[in-house]
Amino acid sequence: MVSAAGPDGSTSSLEPPRRLVRALAEEGGDAGEEWLQALPGLVQDALKRWDLTPERVQTPGGRSSLVVLVRRADGTPAALKLVAPGPRSVSEYVALARWDGKGAVRPLEARPEVGALLLERLHGEVSLRSLPEAKAQLEAAGTVLRLWVDPGGEHPFESVADRTGRMAEALRSASAEPWAEAARPLIDEALAVREELTAAPFETVLLHGRFRQGKVLSAERSPWLAVGPEPLVGERAYDLARLVRDRPEDLVAAPGGASAARRRVAKLADSLDLDRDRLRGWTLFRAVESGVRSLSAGHDQDGELLLEFAGWL
Repeated sequence: MVSAAGPDGSTSSLEPPRRLVRALAEEGGDAGEEWLQALPGLVQDALKRWDLTPERVQTPGGRSSLVVLVRRADGTPAALKLVAPGPRSVSEYVALARWDGKGAVRPLEARPEVGALLLERLHGEVSLRSLPEAKAQLEAAGTVLRLWVDPGGEHPFESVADRTGRMAEALRSASAEPWAEAARPLIDEALAVREELTAAPFETVLLHGRFRQGKVLSAERSPWLAVGPEPLVGERAYDLARLVRDRPEDLVAAPGGASAARRRVAKLADSLDLDRDRLRGWTLFRAVESGVRSLSAGHDQDGELLLEFAGWL
């Protein structure tokens, strides 16, 4: 891997974090392994092309990308992000360019065809999860509101209907497995809710796609900025569904967790002028989908927690 020079002249290897390697291994297939093998060359090419000096890899990092903290030629700090090239890397760049720093991290350079993005550097160690729950949700709502813009005429983003259609197919397949027997009533409800929500177009705005407290980081030019989108277009309620279930372990551990979960739905919907029933529906579908996917990957504790949360709704 590429080496980074420290202030004392020592060097350290910019190895991909174990979390990333483990996640790619869990997904299986040759594509992830091939991309990991190609990473040293991709990093070296980006460093040379944009005249960057590497400092260190950001850890623990994400499950689908490598982020290297770097300095530009003028000494400005930045973050080099490498993701596997494909539709996702293109759509992420287009969304970040569309937002142009308003509510989200600003792109400085990009080669989306090879999955390379140079971004302004944020405080990666400080997310909204560092704040008390009520304050974090308030700041999250204010941030996501800035992201809901017109996607533009010619855009590469898939729709909520298309993305959740693939999720629904995977749910149907999983429901036939013996281990999913106890979850089948929830799976059936989630599939029915999704059909109802997508029966007719509701609204079309640009969405973050994976918005939650951990995806909003502290910054210099703005208190909080979103990172790591998996952008798509559709209704705003879909974008809040992941935020509703933030810190589910706290809800489960506290008395009255079910009531607290339903209050979250109502409070977020009302604060952003959304329909409560539609937010509840998307929250249910996304929690069940994530829970079943966790169970299928052998992450029983996470899967059971998410399904318990879904049952409260």
